[in-house]
Amino acid sequence: MTQTVLITGCSSGLGKSTARLFATKGWNVVATMRRADRTLEHDHPDHLFVQEIDVTDDASVTAAISAGVDRFGGLDAIVNNAGISVLSMFEATPPEVVERIFQTNVFGAMRVTRAAIPHLRAQQGGAIVNVSSGAGIAAMPLLSAYCASKFALEGFAESLSYELASQDIRVKLVEPGAMRTTAFTANTMSSSQQVALPGEYKAYFDHMLAAMIDYPFASTEEAAVVDAVWRAVNDRSPRLRYPVGPDVAEYTRLRWSTSEDGYQAEMARLTGHQAWLERGD
Repeated sequence: MTQTVLITGCSSGLGKSTARLFATKGWNVVATMRRADRTLEHDHPDHLFVQEIDVTDDASVTAAISAGVDRFGGLDAIVNNAGISVLSMFEATPPEVVERIFQTNVFGAMRVTRAAIPHLRAQQGGAIVNVSSGAGIAAMPLLSAYCASKFALEGFAESLSYELASQDIRVKLVEPGAMRTTAFTANTMSSSQQVALPGEYKAYFDHMLAAMIDYPFASTEEAAVVDAVWRAVNDRSPRLRYPVGPDVAEYTRLRWSTSEDGYQAEMARLTGHQAWLERGD
């Protein structure tokens, strides 16, 4: 029997590529996005079903899931992929921007998950995959609101994995590293231009932004992340985390295999913060 997955954030990049992969593999896909682009359905009209969704709105989430279930007869998995970010100093970040990040990255994932659970249970089990980030393992300068949202998502998913195991529903976290050429990265940079920066922070912000551009790791390949999502959905083991990318591999090693002092010192070096402290001016 053909299985069905609902994926959020399918308008571009990782979400769109993930929807296409699942359809190619013979799954039915409810590809959701804020503004429906039905061109995504063209290559796989029998398996791809585009629906609008606003993950910050309960009614929109319920309607999208119901439409997908009506179309394909059930729901076997969801992928919480929708996410937003901003580069800024926390003091300068308007509360409404922080709230918007949490509404999408955390409460949006919770909203979709809550609405989907009864449908997964009706299928006698299923999978919930949350696309987190390396920034949910190791915090970075200029990304305080985004890191906070991803740390929250990680804690939510880990706790939920215990609860839903009782219903034979598997909860997973895919943790991509930095993907420099994605629409997500472009949107993050665009959003950052809209946050006014106090003059006292300019030198530090410029230094850290330059360190980000001169990132010491190779970019994470989108195809590798898509493959990790595919494996996570289909993995029936109790494994929770699927780190992807050379940077996340290092952050994972530092976070869980070194002392706290060693972790902080190495992260300060990798992010460029230590170089700022050693400037001597």
